[in-house]
Amino acid sequence: MRAIFLGAPGTGKGTQAQYLALKYSIPQISTGDILRKAVQDGTELGKKARVIMESGQLVSDDIIIGLVKERIDQDDCKNGYLFDGFPRTIKQAESLDAMLGDRETLDVVVYFDVAEQEIIKRLTSRRVCGQCGNVYSTIYNPPPASGICEKCGGKVIHRDDDTVETVKNRLAVYEQNTAPLKAYYERQGKLRVVDGGLPVEQVRENIDAIFAEEKTYR
Repeated sequence: MRAIFLGAPGTGKGTQAQYLALKYSIPQISTGDILRKAVQDGTELGKKARVIMESGQLVSDDIIIGLVKERIDQDDCKNGYLFDGFPRTIKQAESLDAMLGDRETLDVVVYFDVAEQEIIKRLTSRRVCGQCGNVYSTIYNPPPASGICEKCGGKVIHRDDDTVETVKNRLAVYEQNTAPLKAYYERQGKLRVVDGGLPVEQVRENIDAIFAEEKTYR
């Protein structure tokens, strides 16, 4: 299974990607994760990215696509992979299609549809362990009263980018740059829409049904 999870920040695609990657024994690929690893490992692309990031600029699409190619060429991607939040722009999507060429194709793109007010509520209620990244929610999964992460003992924080104003700005950027991908993949006949506002278990069942259908017709 080769799939993309597409949707605005806070739609739950990361949570679902984690579960389904384990279920189908395929890696969950986030460009943020592979970028950080490349910088940490000091790879050729990682060194280029570090210079750009340290200068306060955005890493170019060419570097991102290069990192993605390196990642999906690894052995654990032979049976498929799940892109979480990639591609982010039409240009990245076109580059991905060109890179895959005839050797393999994407099976499905799952779009998480969630109302803006629900996204704002989710993100502003989010709390994160500053040490291991474990995520809590003051609404759905409150952090310990001590403010100490149960997993690693790190401090649970409210990130600066999880305020109402910042979340609204992030959604505006998403709408401008990433939302057009919905129409792009719809034209290719690969888009499937799930209601991300439903309970986590129901969303998971709906995605499972989509994956099962795609596997049947492959």
